[in-house]
Amino acid sequence: MIVTRSWLNEFIDLSKVSNEKLYETFNSIGLEVDSLKQIEIAEKVVIGKIISCEKHPDADKLNVCHIDVGSGTRQIVCGAANVVEAEYVAVATIGAVLPGDFAIKHAKLRGVESEGMVCASSELGLPDTGKGIMILDESIGELKVGRELGSYHTVADTVIELELTANRGDCLSIFGVARDLSAALDIEMKPFEYKQEEKMKLGIAREAELHHTGEMDADLHYKLATIENISNSFLIQLRLAMVSVEAEGNLASILAYATHTTGVVLRAYDSRIFRNSENKISVLPTAKAKGIIEIIGNEKVRSVVGVNQEAEATANDETKELLIEASYINPDTLVEAVSTTSLKTDDLYYKTSRGANPDLYFGLSFLGSMMDMHTDVSCYEGSLNVGVERENATVLVDAKEISSIIGMDVEIGKIVTILQKLGFEINSMGHEVIAAVVPLFRHDIKHIQDISEEIVRIIGINNIEAKPFVFAEKPRLNDTTARYQAKKEFKNRAVGVSFYENVSYVFSERALLEKYGFATVEEALELANPIAEELNTLRSTILVNLLNAVKRNVSYSKKSIPLFEMGAVFGSKREQSEVISFIFSGQLEGENVRNAGKPKMIDFASFTQKVGAVIGAFELVPCTYENGLIHPYQSANIIVDGKVCGFLSKLHPTVQESFGIPETFIAELDFDAFLPKHINAMPISKFQGVYKDLSVVIDKSLNYYQVAKVLNALELPMLKDSYPVDIYEDEKLGDKKSLTVRFFIQSMEKTLEDGDIEEVMGQIMMALESECKAELR
Repeated sequence: MIVTRSWLNEFIDLSKVSNEKLYETFNSIGLEVDSLKQIEIAEKVVIGKIISCEKHPDADKLNVCHIDVGSGTRQIVCGAANVVEAEYVAVATIGAVLPGDFAIKHAKLRGVESEGMVCASSELGLPDTGKGIMILDESIGELKVGRELGSYHTVADTVIELELTANRGDCLSIFGVARDLSAALDIEMKPFEYKQEEKMKLGIAREAELHHTGEMDADLHYKLATIENISNSFLIQLRLAMVSVEAEGNLASILAYATHTTGVVLRAYDSRIFRNSENKISVLPTAKAKGIIEIIGNEKVRSVVGVNQEAEATANDETKELLIEASYINPDTLVEAVSTTSLKTDDLYYKTSRGANPDLYFGLSFLGSMMDMHTDVSCYEGSLNVGVERENATVLVDAKEISSIIGMDVEIGKIVTILQKLGFEINSMGHEVIAAVVPLFRHDIKHIQDISEEIVRIIGINNIEAKPFVFAEKPRLNDTTARYQAKKEFKNRAVGVSFYENVSYVFSERALLEKYGFATVEEALELANPIAEELNTLRSTILVNLLNAVKRNVSYSKKSIPLFEMGAVFGSKREQSEVISFIFSGQLEGENVRNAGKPKMIDFASFTQKVGAVIGAFELVPCTYENGLIHPYQSANIIVDGKVCGFLSKLHPTVQESFGIPETFIAELDFDAFLPKHINAMPISKFQGVYKDLSVVIDKSLNYYQVAKVLNALELPMLKDSYPVDIYEDEKLGDKKSLTVRFFIQSMEKTLEDGDIEEVMGQIMMALESECKAELR
């Protein structure tokens, strides 16, 4: 919505309100300012009066004008064709500097002296008002020859573009915006008073009749008038250009100007299309459906109220007898009705669909005042009307509840004043309680929360004291919140080590589950109505879903595919549990300079490290799980707190081949095993510890898992940790191999001495010699 300061000033006195204050107020009351532009007219551009105008002796398209500019008469050569029709014009005198640093100087055009320039609107930084120069009239104010054009506030205006929310159709007019400003600035609106002089004593009923059919959803007012001639004013042209409203012809401009000013939807018909065989104007509004009201004339649809108008029926500057229509229809009803039809809409539909002004008398009166100024019009007495019985919504407003919602005490008197200025009717219902009757132009107001919003925006959100939010409630932390928090932490850690979360249905394909040896739901408990053939059972593992996701990503040319998913799985009796599943396929990382464009493929160690970064510490032991996805030689059980809670494996080569994917590793774990538990704090030694390496020779067939069992069984208080650092095999060692283990030794009571360290290492060596037949290397 675009408004101008001088236009608003016709309804509210803004003489003491600065542009900065306007800007702040608009934003405060929810009418966000998209742009605010102060038009400035260059100095030495003055009002000029044309004394004479003659053809240039040496150029057909130029005219030589003698123009009084106040300080004297100047000879100015002008190339605009419409200068011959002008009396008052805008003249840039010598010394003026127009936009674009265009300086006006003494010139000679085709041998004729020229002392200035007659200006078009665009040459002064004003919107384009049409071809040729500006022809001024007293619509902008009293024209005084020699007065600077920039001193006319209607010309050197402030143009303000407002961003309106969808519910603020009431502000799609100058009057509506002024009404909001009146409430916000506490300035009374200027009353609009107009009584049309009845030049024709005949009543409208002598020439016209109105018969409606069906249940009407629209209010309609019709006026009949005859016009001898119609003119326009410079102010109308200028303001319509400022607000980007286009209209062809003088009549269309006047109608557009009145609609933009009042918010009332106005249309003009050529009355001849409604004259019947008896030469009487017969208008037949017909309800075709709820919200769709057709205006029928001579058995033909001439318009649909609030939607469109037939071109043949539209009046123009040549029309001698006008039938003028003002209409209102509830926007919610209209939009719902139009959405179910294929009706074409015109420019006015935007206003009616957002909410037009229902005060049809005001719209017609304003239009009448304009036509009195710009046309030789004679109106028939009275009007033809269709009215709809509407019950305005009423909202009970309790001052205490309003104050509670807003967070600040607001007196009932303040609430009443604001609502009345916004057009609400107020009925007292007792102490601190009122009934607010919602005006039709605020169809969006339904509840006390909506009323609170109106109070807040007029008071100003910045004027409401900031208070800390108080939320008093008993702690509700329980197992459910702990589980949710744990899931959130696992997801964050998984994303942190490059996994992407996969989300899939809790369904899977029964044939695939059976193929790879997973449990399936008993047939008696199977899905009665699966959503798809490939999702025909409840899943007993997430890994099959993840494999399908990897396959899709491979088809999209992805080379590194790390995925995880947490969710429910189901046993044969439909018993539900929750697991966390991982899959990593393809390259360990992306191609980059660091790896020379040849990144490593994912391997067992890298995958194990990434899973550990998500779920925490665990042990690996030989795998006891049996299903078709597990690799026979690269797989392991995952042990936490001495319990098996899942497996980790390379994907079986035959499955990898059937899915058409690169090297892939998988893991699936019972989620409950990883839920955070209370852990008692362990004492930390204040004494320095030492690392000690031990290299032994053991049998080739002996794996480190068996060695670790021996080391973990040692009850040595000073042995805090042990892990392998090297395994070496060589022909010289024969059927033996070298194993290097690093130990961390620390005392809780004293600084270690060499004897302490040797004693611990001696006991370790004795255990390895006894249990593993190890020899010191």
